[in-house]
Amino acid sequence: MARESFKSRIGFILVSAGCAIGIGNVWKFPYLVGQNGGGFFVLFYLLFLTIMGIPILTMELAVGRASRKSAVKSYEQLEPAGSKWHIHGWFAIAGAYLLMMYYTTVSGWMLSYFFKFVFGIFDGLSAEEADTVFTTMLGRPEEMTLCMVVTVLLGFLVVSFGLQKGLEKISTVMMSCLLVLIVVLALHSLTLPGAKAGTEFYLMPSLERVRETGLKNVVMAAMNQSFFTLSLGVACMEIFGSYMSDQYTLAGEAARIGILDTFVAIVAGLIIFPACFSFGVEPNSGPALIFLTLPKVFMHMAAGRIWGACFFLFMTFASFSTVITVFENLIATSIDNFGWNRRKAVIVNCIFMLLASMPCVLGYNLWSGLHLIGGRDVLDSEDFIVSNLLLPIGSLIYCLFCVSKWGWGFNNYIAECNKGAGLKMPRAFKFYFRFILPILILIILIQGLR
Repeated sequence: MARESFKSRIGFILVSAGCAIGIGNVWKFPYLVGQNGGGFFVLFYLLFLTIMGIPILTMELAVGRASRKSAVKSYEQLEPAGSKWHIHGWFAIAGAYLLMMYYTTVSGWMLSYFFKFVFGIFDGLSAEEADTVFTTMLGRPEEMTLCMVVTVLLGFLVVSFGLQKGLEKISTVMMSCLLVLIVVLALHSLTLPGAKAGTEFYLMPSLERVRETGLKNVVMAAMNQSFFTLSLGVACMEIFGSYMSDQYTLAGEAARIGILDTFVAIVAGLIIFPACFSFGVEPNSGPALIFLTLPKVFMHMAAGRIWGACFFLFMTFASFSTVITVFENLIATSIDNFGWNRRKAVIVNCIFMLLASMPCVLGYNLWSGLHLIGGRDVLDSEDFIVSNLLLPIGSLIYCLFCVSKWGWGFNNYIAECNKGAGLKMPRAFKFYFRFILPILILIILIQGLR
């Protein structure tokens, strides 16, 4: 059976960007910008995205496109005889499963908050009562389970229709809606009284805040964010390489994905900071920003119920786009490695994911006393393994596989990368890719374990 491919170039870019664009773009990137000197952080971020994120992305895509296979089989097809690079393929897939074991729960939170605003749950609440909405949700396993189950079932329903009719079709519509929503929300925030102060805090270069944070910390934060934003290292991008045409170079396509991902991240901050400054609300980081701070902002806003619903619809699209792209990776792996048809792969993986997601759901209520890695709860433990171990280690392995003589090799990688029309990857980068880039990834790995 011939391998399915993307129907259009825009479909590939929107699907791949959908995988990269997720919750971290909205609740992490804007806060990091504000905390680390505004415009200076953005400049460092763009630098590291160019010299680290984009090159590693081209390597994952190259492995996928050259092999036309999912993670394990791609290594087996391209690796030198007798080598064991394909073992990493199994770890990459394990990382994708582990990511979905908590990401489906967080995506369910976004869905829940969308309906809370639609039905006016926040209408008339005090600031203290608004805070309890989130803690009440976490304490209700039935609500958490329902939202997770809806996310999982809808996700596997989308991928059950195949690449073009399912993932590409839905992602194209959803990502188009996401981009319209985020621009409308940002334009609205910029018209609020006091928005200028929030925008200046967010994007104006501030040497004072760089000195407060420390230049080294600003650089490391930018390096980390530019690296993790593209979801590299667990074969989520590799699978889309396997569906690509040979018409365009990988450097050009990777740059477009990076630009779209960065656009969403920066515009998200233009929603949050002007609104927070306008209503005198401190823009906190992490889940507190999304679920505690922003609802209070919308509560003070004219037509806040509508704007709140629109914001959490955008967040639902952002998180769900990641869910369905990773699910496609799981389905393609099952088809390639076990010879299943798509229907069987969907059913088996759906049942497994419903069960495997339950520890994260219960970790906030019935199993709230369960602490795993370093005293972390279930979600944070699963996220630590994926973000601090599997992503950087996986990216390092993809890099070494593509540029070392013991792997696929630089000549094979660069030939695949430069196939087609568009931006070419210079061969002059060979020394940097072989010796400098692996060291930068190792620095991120070591920093993440501290």
